[in-house]
Amino acid sequence: MSQERLQKILAQAGIASRRQAERIMQEGRVSVNGAVVTELGSKADPERDHIKVDGRLIHARRRLVYIALYKPNNTVTTVSDPEGRATVMDLLRGVKERVYPVGRLDFHSEGLLLLTNDGELANAIMSARTHLPKTYVVKVNGELSAEQERQFRDGVPLSGRRTMPAGLRLIRKAENPWYEVRLFEGRNNQIRLMFKHFGRLVEKLRRVRIGPLELGPLKAGQFRHLSLEEVRKLKLATREARTEPRAESAP
Repeated sequence: MSQERLQKILAQAGIASRRQAERIMQEGRVSVNGAVVTELGSKADPERDHIKVDGRLIHARRRLVYIALYKPNNTVTTVSDPEGRATVMDLLRGVKERVYPVGRLDFHSEGLLLLTNDGELANAIMSARTHLPKTYVVKVNGELSAEQERQFRDGVPLSGRRTMPAGLRLIRKAENPWYEVRLFEGRNNQIRLMFKHFGRLVEKLRRVRIGPLELGPLKAGQFRHLSLEEVRKLKLATREARTEPRAESAP
């Protein structure tokens, strides 16, 4: 096998996403044939060279695993939590491979979460260049006006930077209505902050779709393995999404 960049080898081995692998290298935790390597452009042959992370030998290829999980409320989207709170990893009973969450959902948010050991796909989904749409259903404590809906779709200022165009559709009219929200970016607490900008508080938030991948009939805490066709469509979607999205039209 020809030489490849170290961060790509680490990602393919399921150690971390490519971005996280770069940080691991810069921290001096990676060695090749006994020599610590911190330069990001460094290459190695995963079949011939002895590549170690934190002193442990890694293998170039692993069986790639793709899991769709329904993250429950009051659960942390991390591998471990210093405060001792329940994490999404606690739900993956019977999964032998080392997988990690792709992106995150806030502690009080629920719904679809992808976990995998495919660092290449994880990096593609989380890359700032990839505007893969993510769809949520959101319950708020009051309806937006038509003008507020227009502003929501066009983008609102958050921390001095306007959000990208978003999709918004009222799906259940009530005193506490439900909206469908479609985002092309993933800032921290973005949906909650966007509604707060208009004086509305989010009561419930559930992600139901990541690109072509749907939550489906999963219940809170349940997970399933993706089909080969779902993986193919997800990879294709990440390639097609690497262009600026157009503004969503009003329903």
